[in-house]
Amino acid sequence: MAAIRTRRKPSIDLTAKRIRRRRTGLGVLALLTVAVLSLASLTAPWSLTELRSFDYLSTLSPPPLPADGPVIVAIDEPSMAEIGSQWPWPRALHARLTEALRKAGAKAIAFDVIFAEPSTMPENDAALAAVLGPDVVLAGDETLIQTPQADQFVRTEPLAGFTATGAQTGIASVPLSGDGVLRQVPAYPDGFAAQLAQVAGRQAEPATGMALLQMFGPARTYPTVSYYQALEPDAFLPDGFFRDRVVIVGLSLQNTPTLQAGGADVFATSFTVHTGQLVAGAEIQATIFDNLGNGLFIDRAGPAAVIAAIVLAGLLASAMVFRSTGWQTAALSLPVLGGFVLASYAALRLGHVFISPVGPVLAYLAVVVGQAGLDYAAERRSRRDITRAFSRYLSPALVERLANDPSQLKLGGERRTLTILFCDVRGFTTISEALKDDPEQLTTLINRLLTPLSEIVLESGGTIDKYIGDCLMAFWNAPLDDPHHASHAVAAALRMLEAIDRLNMELREEAGREHRTAWVLKIGIGINTGDCVVGNMGSARRFDYSVLGDSVNLASRLEGESKNYGVPLLIGSETAAQCAADFTFVELDSITVKGRTALSPIFTIAGSLPEQVLGEHRLMLEARYAGALRSDDTVFDRLERDIPQLRDYYRLLRARIG
Repeated sequence: MAAIRTRRKPSIDLTAKRIRRRRTGLGVLALLTVAVLSLASLTAPWSLTELRSFDYLSTLSPPPLPADGPVIVAIDEPSMAEIGSQWPWPRALHARLTEALRKAGAKAIAFDVIFAEPSTMPENDAALAAVLGPDVVLAGDETLIQTPQADQFVRTEPLAGFTATGAQTGIASVPLSGDGVLRQVPAYPDGFAAQLAQVAGRQAEPATGMALLQMFGPARTYPTVSYYQALEPDAFLPDGFFRDRVVIVGLSLQNTPTLQAGGADVFATSFTVHTGQLVAGAEIQATIFDNLGNGLFIDRAGPAAVIAAIVLAGLLASAMVFRSTGWQTAALSLPVLGGFVLASYAALRLGHVFISPVGPVLAYLAVVVGQAGLDYAAERRSRRDITRAFSRYLSPALVERLANDPSQLKLGGERRTLTILFCDVRGFTTISEALKDDPEQLTTLINRLLTPLSEIVLESGGTIDKYIGDCLMAFWNAPLDDPHHASHAVAAALRMLEAIDRLNMELREEAGREHRTAWVLKIGIGINTGDCVVGNMGSARRFDYSVLGDSVNLASRLEGESKNYGVPLLIGSETAAQCAADFTFVELDSITVKGRTALSPIFTIAGSLPEQVLGEHRLMLEARYAGALRSDDTVFDRLERDIPQLRDYYRLLRARIG
């Protein structure tokens, strides 16, 4: 018996030594992980990583926009077009706006515009000063200028004559993170939004220098009207639109700038990671106003809390792998990691405190994965178990995911408002007949035609439904939402016509070099907007993402009718109504197309035309509808001269009347 005990004792000691060695290694790993991550948490790159996690968490389910929040009066493209002047505008115009807003019942008015220099026309400054008062906030600026010799703060304020009227000055400068994203609430005691809250009679909760901005949505989340509409609210806006509201006036372009394009007085925000779009400064100030006025800003946890979270995660990870690692470790770690993220989100939403999950997640993963790696090197069986466990949680490729989830491919559709475009080549049957013995050249020609047209559709955000020989069908606003789908479709059609002109030029040059007759390609385009059913349609074995509906049929009919009106582009009334601010449309007729009984007004685009010429065209059309137009009427000669791009239309119309 003694011999047996003597032989087993070394085995017991060896096992205890292996356990002690493993636990010592785990302790060193945990301490090293906590130390390294704690030091890293004090660096700028770490801070940016935490802020990026704030972007995702704070926009996961943003709070609703406060009902009594500010209204934005946008200095935008339509206003510049209506006012007929590029920015900056005369200050007397701002005086008119101030009076109009005050008359409409606005309780506080803020100009996110710096009036620091006298204008070239003193009477304009005098006009603005005459209407300013304690209910107005004017923007100021504070800039840090750094030189090798010293750092200097330069403060820019409105003209003394403006503030002497009782108007308040608010510093509109905003701090940007190291990656150029606006997340921090300005800590200025006389900040623009803070001053506006005071003027509006709101109790603004003071924010610390660590406070983060809670965004309510992407660009144009706040109710926004154009400057020219606010000048005459009775004419353009619902009754009482500005009553008891806070109004912020500033640059806010309708074409929301992208991150790549940039622009004036626009900023990247937490929502930019989703949309790629920048937010106008006026809307930023409105967001700050609601954050301060409703106490919605998020306090960022300090370094001590971050390090404490890292230590806690390290201890939890050590406990998780204290005995062993295996597939159970991986399975249990997933809810733990999710718990870190959920706890961070709960603190942000319920406690208005942000402590990033980045530190705890990295600490936990470093300890767990690190110990798993050590176990892998120590024992081949543990290595095989870990490999098998992790392989079960690898993300599959998109095709595999679709194959594993057939419900994503089920037949069905939804009702949506779409803009549909049909484009067909005029006279392509003649070309096909001429090239019947050269199918290769015919195929090359049709591909050279459809390639640029298809690229234009895709670049404008459209979806190509199908190709029907030499015809292309496309639609906008599905599967992705496109609030400006009508404008995008019309713009795409105009680019298609330009692309055909370029292709014809190339064909003429090629024919000249080869001493043959050139093919001349012409297209007809029909565009219509309306309710459709869109979705996967077909059979259970084969289907396409397509659209159905009366609006689709009308778009197809408009394409066919375009040749009967001598124009390459016919547009339905709903499309014209939705993008009337972007293009100048000319009504051509009201027709009953095949398959429909109702009269459908049809339009085309004739470029920029004087209002006098457009008015004469409208009078001509009214006379035609009334049956009072004769083929020898001189109005046809005048219109053919003034609108040469519609010459074929007028000649066809004259021939029909005759």
